[in-house]
Amino acid sequence: MKLIAGLGNPGATYRGTRHNVGFEVLDELAARHGTSWNAAPADALMARWRTDGDALLVKPLTFMNLSGEAIGALCRYYRIDTADVLIVCDDVHLPIGRLRLRAGGSDGGHNGLKSVARHLGTTDYARLRIGVGRGDVRRDLAAHVLGGFDADEAAGVQEAITRSADAVTLWMTEGLAPAMNLFNRQDAT
Repeated sequence: MKLIAGLGNPGATYRGTRHNVGFEVLDELAARHGTSWNAAPADALMARWRTDGDALLVKPLTFMNLSGEAIGALCRYYRIDTADVLIVCDDVHLPIGRLRLRAGGSDGGHNGLKSVARHLGTTDYARLRIGVGRGDVRRDLAAHVLGGFDADEAAGVQEAITRSADAVTLWMTEGLAPAMNLFNRQDAT
């Protein structure tokens, strides 16, 4: 079994913000595969995705900085190895719409990824980062990631969500290397 978690903040206040693109990708996957969200045996929403393998789609209901609590608890509960975990999140260091899929690595200053690493006990898990842009460097970073997208960014973001769901599907069915080879080379829209 695999676990695919989208990082974000719960509640209508945060819907459509830069920090919630991970949730939006998971919603896209659930819609594509006709599955619905239910309460998980941790502080999260969970949906089952049955394809070539079995996967749990997970949206932690904690705030971003505590995302790892639910992810770690679900990995332990379902005995999911970190090699079978994929985390989908925003990245301010990438331009709008750019995707970066990696096998592991640093958190890059992302507090959600820091929490995941702390609760999994490793940074050796796959992550799909979605570029949300840095914006005005003089602007407060928290305000930037908790803000929405400009009208001229919206089409690129929606395309990135669609491509991210495609990348997750390829990771699920073919593995990490084929997904990295295809989606890390594609230019942002």
